[in-house]
Amino acid sequence: MYRSHSRTNRRRRRTGLIAGVTALALVAASCASSDGDDDASSTDAPAASEAPDDTEASTETEAPEETEAPTESEAPDDAEEPTDTEAPTETEAPDDTEAPEDDDGSDTNWATVFPDLGPPSGEEMVIGLVNTEGVPGLDFPDIRNFINASADYLNQHGGVGDRPITVESCTANGSPEGSQACAQELTGKNVELVIIGLDVFPDYTTYEAAGTPLVGMLPLTPIDNTAPVRYLTGGNVTTNGTMAAVAVDHFGAETVGIVSADNVGANATLAGLEAALGIAGIEYTVVKGGDNETDAGYQGLMRQAADGDPDLLISLYADAGCIGTMRGRAALGIEIPVLTTAICADSEVIAEVGDDALGWNFAGIASEEEGLELDILREVLAPAMGGDPADVDPTALGLGGLGFITMMSVATYGNQLADTGGEVTGAGIYDFIGTAEGLTVWPGGPSDADIQCGAAPNYPAICAYTNPVSAYTDSGEVLTVPGLEKVDSIPYLP
Repeated sequence: MYRSHSRTNRRRRRTGLIAGVTALALVAASCASSDGDDDASSTDAPAASEAPDDTEASTETEAPEETEAPTESEAPDDAEEPTDTEAPTETEAPDDTEAPEDDDGSDTNWATVFPDLGPPSGEEMVIGLVNTEGVPGLDFPDIRNFINASADYLNQHGGVGDRPITVESCTANGSPEGSQACAQELTGKNVELVIIGLDVFPDYTTYEAAGTPLVGMLPLTPIDNTAPVRYLTGGNVTTNGTMAAVAVDHFGAETVGIVSADNVGANATLAGLEAALGIAGIEYTVVKGGDNETDAGYQGLMRQAADGDPDLLISLYADAGCIGTMRGRAALGIEIPVLTTAICADSEVIAEVGDDALGWNFAGIASEEEGLELDILREVLAPAMGGDPADVDPTALGLGGLGFITMMSVATYGNQLADTGGEVTGAGIYDFIGTAEGLTVWPGGPSDADIQCGAAPNYPAICAYTNPVSAYTDSGEVLTVPGLEKVDSIPYLP
């Protein structure tokens, strides 16, 4: 039997549902470009004279020599959270028994209605999934596992608009041929809708010819931004726009120092950030280093980026690079605030660096209260994670969490479509996502993106353009920065 937590028993948790989006795009862009760009180096930093000609405000300096990366220690138990009266305050959570009124006038809370729904009684809906697995650097079985777990849960709780779900999966192998084979396989099975988990080379032509609608987790390459698909997150595109918006509108930055690894994927991300900063009118200096550095190497990167006393630092490093740059800044006593991606808010990173993370801000992650939404998440994912719901850590879902969110969002849209009297089909849901007002990415909390498909004309496939921004606080928690719950990236998209 489903039971909600009382408000007095809730505690703030950092959700990891969208953490890692940028980091994944870096990996995928690197793999997608590896056949056509043999000049990129993942170790040697280019000289300043090699900076792009189209960014006159940009300069690059030589990075320190690359050596072995620091190791990470095991994260402490999340259950022990220090308190701090100076941490950003949050408004009191509403009583779970009183569902908020939705934009359509209904008093149904679509994000949390599932436990009250019985098994669906309608006609079976076959949903396809294309996902890359078993490829070095592109192996994400959790996306499939979490989507299947979501389907199993939904088949006991309302399905998609009262239709039970069958998921037909096809595994891509990180090549155009593999993606084409999956498109042909899934369209040959007459699936009503295909979810694109991770597919570097989606065969949009085959899907479009078969009239098969697509819903995606995140765009990975420029082709994805204009394809016939509904992407529920914006990936690097909106993260870069968010960073530019925060730099100019929150920090009032006129100058920025950037540190980044020097590889194909990181360079592609950096190019997008440079374009966004250019629109914002911000001058910047770029310092590139290896994929991994020693502590001294990371200190050197941060020292060079801080040279000239810029208003803000931006780090595009991930994983061990998060730890190294945080420690490097703290060791040098640099007080310039830093903006980075959600991957650096990972619980293991924060556990390793502790208060060295003070002054760091994270685009794409928000703090949330315990409540019905996290109860549902734990119940859905417990079977896939091999444990009791109480043991499911929402901060440790990785990219599988995006698969879960996508499936739950599709189910929510199907339920909302059925409530309007519309026909719940794959095509119907696809059209509903693109035209209905008041939709959000599940679960639809204060920091979850509104659905605005094609709101930026150059990116018609993207349906979500806002990101939350959080900061590490004196309490030892990563909390949403007041006023930065939904930062709009559109004004700074190239």
